[in-house]
Amino acid sequence: MPETMTAVEITQPGAPEVLRPTTRPTPEASHGRVVLKVAYAGVNRPDALQRAGAYDPPKGASDLPGLECSGEVVAIGTGVTDLKLGDRVCALLPGGGYAEYVSTPAAHCLPIPTVMDMKEAACLPETFYTVWSNVFMRGGLRAGERFLVHGGSSGIGTTAIQLARANGARVFSTAGSAEKCTACLDLGAERAINYREEDFVEVMRAEGGADLILDMVGGDYIPRNVKALADDGRLVHIAFLSGPKAELNFAQIMARRLTITGSTLRPQSDAAKAAIAAELREKVWPLLENGRVAPVMDEEFPLEEAASAHARMESSTHIGKIVLRVSG
Repeated sequence: MPETMTAVEITQPGAPEVLRPTTRPTPEASHGRVVLKVAYAGVNRPDALQRAGAYDPPKGASDLPGLECSGEVVAIGTGVTDLKLGDRVCALLPGGGYAEYVSTPAAHCLPIPTVMDMKEAACLPETFYTVWSNVFMRGGLRAGERFLVHGGSSGIGTTAIQLARANGARVFSTAGSAEKCTACLDLGAERAINYREEDFVEVMRAEGGADLILDMVGGDYIPRNVKALADDGRLVHIAFLSGPKAELNFAQIMARRLTITGSTLRPQSDAAKAAIAAELREKVWPLLENGRVAPVMDEEFPLEEAASAHARMESSTHIGKIVLRVSG
C-alpha cells in the first residue's frame, strides 16, 4: 500500500462546500481490524450531520466522513482469522470511508452477495445494520403486524419496506411526492401516504393503528406517532430531522401500554455491531442472494465531488442510496 492516500475531509463545519479533497496517511491494520481498498463509499445523513458540526465521531475514530463502503481486503491485523487478502467485502465503518483506504473491525465486514457489484454492495451496511437492529432486534416486528416507516423513499425507508415485507409484515410508509409514493408501493408497501396531502395518523388509525413505527423525523411527529400507534404498539426513533423535543401525554402511553425506544448505530460497541452483523449474515444475506431484497440506487458521484453528493442528499429529491466512486 502507498504511504499516503487521497481522501475528502471536512475543512470546517458548514455547507457541502466545506468538503475538500486532501492527502492523508494510509491507515494500518491493528489487532482485530483490516484495511480495505475502497471501491465505493455510501453517503448517509450522519455524514451531513458530521459535516455541519452536529455529530462528532466517536473517540478513536477517523475524523473523515463515511460510515460504509465496499472494497478489497489489502491488510489484516493480528487476531483476524475469518478474512484473507483479496476478499471482496462491504463494511460498516466507524468513519473514514471517504478515502482510498480505510480501517475497520474485521467483524463488521460482510461478504458481497454474489448477485451484486461493488457499487450496490456499498449501499448495504449502514442502512441494513440500522434497519435490522431497530426494526427487528429492538422493535420486534413480527409477521402480520402493521409497520409504518417514515421517509419511505430514503435509503433507510427503501430498506425497511423490503425487509418488513419479506418477513411478512403489512407495510405502510410516508413520502413527500407522488413519485416517491409510487416507489414505496413498487417496493412492497401496501399503502404509501403522501404527507403533504394526507394525515398519516388518520390513515393508520383507520387501519387499527401501527404495531411498530420507525421514525427519523422527530419534532411534531413524536406526539402524532403516539396517536398513530395501536395499543401495545412500539415507536422506534433513529434520528430527529425536525428536532428531538416534543410534549407527550404519558398517561396515554401508560394506559395503552406503548413502548418508545430508539438507538444510534455509530456510538455502539464493536461487540454490539458484530452481533448485528452476525444476524444479518444469517437472516438477511440469504434474502439478498435470492433477490427478494436489493438496495435501491439513486446516483453516483466521484469521490472528489462529495460536496455535490451531499447537496443531492440534502435536497431530499433522491430516491434510495447515493454513493461515491473511489476506485470502483
